[in-house]
Parts: sequence; C-alpha cells; structure tokens
Amino acid sequence: MKKLSTTHCGYIGIFGRKNAGKSTLLNKIVGEKISITSRIPGTTINNIIGIKTINNYQTIYIDTPGITTKKNVFFLYNKNNFLIKKKKLRLIIFVIHKTQWSEIEDIILKKIKKFLIPIILVINKIDLIDNKKKLLPFINIIKEKYNFLSIIPISAKTQKNISLLLKYIKHNIPKANHDFPHTYTTNSSLVFRISEIIREKFIRFLGQELPYNIKVKIDTYNINYIKKTCFIYALILVNNNRHKKIIIGQKGEKIKLCSILARKNIEKIIQKKIYLKIWVQKTM
Repeated sequence: MKKLSTTHCGYIGIFGRKNAGKSTLLNKIVGEKISITSRIPGTTINNIIGIKTINNYQTIYIDTPGITTKKNVFFLYNKNNFLIKKKKLRLIIFVIHKTQWSEIEDIILKKIKKFLIPIILVINKIDLIDNKKKLLPFINIIKEKYNFLSIIPISAKTQKNISLLLKYIKHNIPKANHDFPHTYTTNSSLVFRISEIIREKFIRFLGQELPYNIKVKIDTYNINYIKKTCFIYALILVNNNRHKKIIIGQKGEKIKLCSILARKNIEKIIQKKIYLKIWVQKTM
C-alpha cells in the first residue's frame, strides 16, 4: 500500500504601512499578479489572498491594506482576528520601507505582537538604499525592539533575497491538509480581479489627481468560447463630477489609454481577445 505524503498548510499575514511594497511582495511570491500595485499609498483597500502550492507545501498569503493611523491598526486587528481564533494564521511578515521606522511601525508592531505568532521582519526596497552601510546598524537597532523570527533585507522588485524569505516561511508551516486545490493562486473571483486591474490603471496613470478608493463595478462579463473572445462592460463610480472629468480626460484621452492598458493585462489572465468598455458614473 502506497504511503500518503504529509502535507503542510498555513496562513501568513502581510502587514505594514502604506506603500511599503506588500502587494509587490505578494505578487512575486505567488508568481502572478494577484494584488494591484502603484506608487500611490493605500492602493490596496481589501484583504487580498494569494496562494502558492509547491508539492506538499501550501502557503496562503493575506495582503492587508496599508496602515497610516491608529484607527487603521484597530480595524486591521479586528478584521484579521477570526484567523487567530481559528488558529489559521501561523506566521506574520511585517514589511517596512527601507530603513524607515516611525511611530506607525511601533503601533503596528504593538498590535501584531498580540497575535502571539512568529514575526519575520522584512526590510523592503533595499535596492533604493544608497548607502548600504546604514543597513547593518539599523538591523542592530531593530533587534532590540522585538525577538523577530528573522530580519531579512529584500527587494521585492528585483526579487533579491525572496528565496531566503521563502525558506524561512517553509520551515514554519505546520502539517495540515491543503485548503485549496493546487492550481489555485488566489481565492478572489475573476470578476473581482478584473475590476482591480481596471482600478489599478487609473490610479497609476492619474496619480494624485484621483482618490485611491474609487470603485469599479463589472456590469457585464460574457465569454464566447467558440470565438475565444470576452466582452466586459465596467462602470467606474466616483464621488463628484470633478473626478469624472479627470478620469475621462480631454476628448476621452485618459479613459481610452487606461482602457487599453487594462485590456492588455486582462488578456494575459484570461487568454482571450478582450473587448472592454468603460463608463464613469457619479454615485448618488
């Protein structure tokens, strides 16, 4: 009789301030664009789950919205508390921006310590640190703040030390049945991912002109399996007419450009010819 292989599975929370690179890190780990990214802080507004399965090991990553205030931290702690109660969360990745440590990092650390779960401190964007000699003294200072499982300097963008981080993660994942099929890379629906890709393009292209919390609603999503085409009708919801004009742009140039960029990304995921129509509507 063939002996069944032991499987390992665990949830990992990714925490940190806004614009620390949490979403980029998740995408690099999973090997697929799961969470949208931009240079605008606060792009992620929902918990995004990414799933990576290699042989008998399945790791489930929760990309949480970035923190900027004490109120954000309380909300984040309460929102993720169900994972603690069910003993699902097995590891925390605390991501910081280069050698930046301020009151926000102290507040986040104070909260996530209460989970009583091992914490890996990830110093991200080391490729942007001009004087690398500052890194070691900074790590020595941070060591005094908490007994981290490990402190790993990385660059999510260039993937430097990502393999080292994955080794630490693998060694701390318990024996358990897998929660998802091995082919899954996220539990988010395809429609949600499409709406996030569209939102990302407008946030990236329009920058500070537009609030990051714009909403995208997919009204229609129809696939023609014979012709291998997909028709998508999306609605962008904004708070006022000024934002509506910003999104549309002069003679519709901005909305047209963002639609083209979004369509190309969506085609990579769906592997079909995409026909994308986007409208903008002011919320009532």
